[in-house]
Amino acid sequence: MPPRILVTRPAHDAAAWVDALQARGLPAQPLALMAIGPCRDAATQQALQAARNALREGPGYRAVMFVSGNAVQHFFGTDPARLAASTRAWTPGPGTAQALLALGIAPAQIDGPPPDAAQFESETLWQRVHDQIHAGDRVLIVRGDSQAGAPRTVPATAGAGRDWLAARLREAGAQVEMLAVYQRELPAWDAAQTALARLAAEDGSLWLLSSAESVANLQQLLPGQSWQKARALATHERIAAQARQLGFGYVKQCRPALEDVVASIESTP
Repeated sequence: MPPRILVTRPAHDAAAWVDALQARGLPAQPLALMAIGPCRDAATQQALQAARNALREGPGYRAVMFVSGNAVQHFFGTDPARLAASTRAWTPGPGTAQALLALGIAPAQIDGPPPDAAQFESETLWQRVHDQIHAGDRVLIVRGDSQAGAPRTVPATAGAGRDWLAARLREAGAQVEMLAVYQRELPAWDAAQTALARLAAEDGSLWLLSSAESVANLQQLLPGQSWQKARALATHERIAAQARQLGFGYVKQCRPALEDVVASIESTP
């Protein structure tokens, strides 16, 4: 029997992964290392509504980059998902693209890395979309933000892909706007979840890590915990680096596609 697999995505994202891994006969269960909430301040809400109007009515933005499925959900909310015909929807990977498709954005309007890309990230996306940009174009990057007042445990590499993309866009003459539509927060673990996490740090469980910031959250969720016996499967090199920095004794890296994750789990000693 493979070791227990902890799916550490936010609770609303984890369910599909847990179901998919269990369907493959793998003993997966959720343990969120991050919670997601909306940005509720008045200024953000005003900026969000203005951006929605510009994207629907045009001419507003040449493209809008959604950094994650959470960005898609919190940008459109309960409103119908519509983009002007001249606006491209950019995604860093298939999960975000699927979120757009589920809300009714046409496949022909979405750009992202190819399914066989070595990594699903901004760098790979740029290779596909750089020819779309001309001097003076406006590009909106829809993202999340850390909770106001939270301790700065975010690793230096967090958001590196997004910032790298913004730099390339500015070099191409584009006007880049950032809009944070959700907050990344510490999850509120109960006693059972805390006990599970402490056990999984010692018993050979495999932590499926999908965010460097989530890994950094472990410093607050389990202060003083030793991670020398802990084992992780990370879906990006930046996430793997953060796990090693925290002290995970075993870290393996793989692509974030389901088939690659399953193959990596099954080949993990």
